[in-house]
Amino acid sequence: MIQAGGFRVESVDYAVQRDQLHGVRHAVFVEEQRVPAELEVDALDPLSHHVIAVDADGLAIGAGRLTPDQRIGRMAVHADWRGRGVGDALLQALVAEAKRRGWGEVSLHAQLHARDFYARNGFLAEGPPFEEAGIGHQTMRRRLDGAMRIESPDQALAATATVIHQARRTLHLQLRGNDGLLAQPMTLAALRRFATARHDKTVQLLVHEADLPSLPEALVALMQRLPSVFQLREPVNPTDCQVVSAAISNEKGDCYFRPIGARIEGELWLDAPARSRVQEELFQRIWQRSRTSTALRVLGI
Repeated sequence: MIQAGGFRVESVDYAVQRDQLHGVRHAVFVEEQRVPAELEVDALDPLSHHVIAVDADGLAIGAGRLTPDQRIGRMAVHADWRGRGVGDALLQALVAEAKRRGWGEVSLHAQLHARDFYARNGFLAEGPPFEEAGIGHQTMRRRLDGAMRIESPDQALAATATVIHQARRTLHLQLRGNDGLLAQPMTLAALRRFATARHDKTVQLLVHEADLPSLPEALVALMQRLPSVFQLREPVNPTDCQVVSAAISNEKGDCYFRPIGARIEGELWLDAPARSRVQEELFQRIWQRSRTSTALRVLGI
């Protein structure tokens, strides 16, 4: 069971909670999105693992399911509860169940307007968009037992946003070149959300002197606004200065590593503390030998 923000998410027996599950799904899919009512229920429902979100009064506010063919679906949240973490909690519960079952991956068909939501939760788009029940969809997939290859700009953006979105206390960024991924609305929104959270948090950035002028303006503005959150250093050790890789990682064991930092190609590891620890140790060795840049002080950071 997951509890947060005035609601809880729990696994339920479909036969027992059928009315509550379909009540949420009917309100969202049939009444709001005009999906034909006969398409909202199917033969997979009795065979699937279901989760439900309920408010403090026990009223159903969200639902989702995990089907036997390793697919997440029927994700629905009442309109007045959106943007409050309910969808994230439902998805987290379903992914956790897939891991418990030992599945190597899980997929879903995301409505096009929800692609960013799934992207920042570690799902990578594959193939072209398509139509389902009269609504545009995108196939997305998340690997659960190893690294996901990052090969396209959309995948790189999703990987960056995921690591930031999943962080709770600490973010480590080792930047190289013009890292335009940090200037995109999805990643900037995730950074703002992390940096303005009420609990203690820190963003440590390693930036080479030659790369300072190419830092995205929106990122610099955010650092100037929240200087107590962002710590910036520049490598000075000759060996450190020769490092060409780039990475972003958090304290939860998520890491997007790029062997050639000026390129987007790399690997995304999620919930992999052992693998992430390797990058963390490299980052900390360089961090301890680095210094605060005079150019950063000129920027007021």
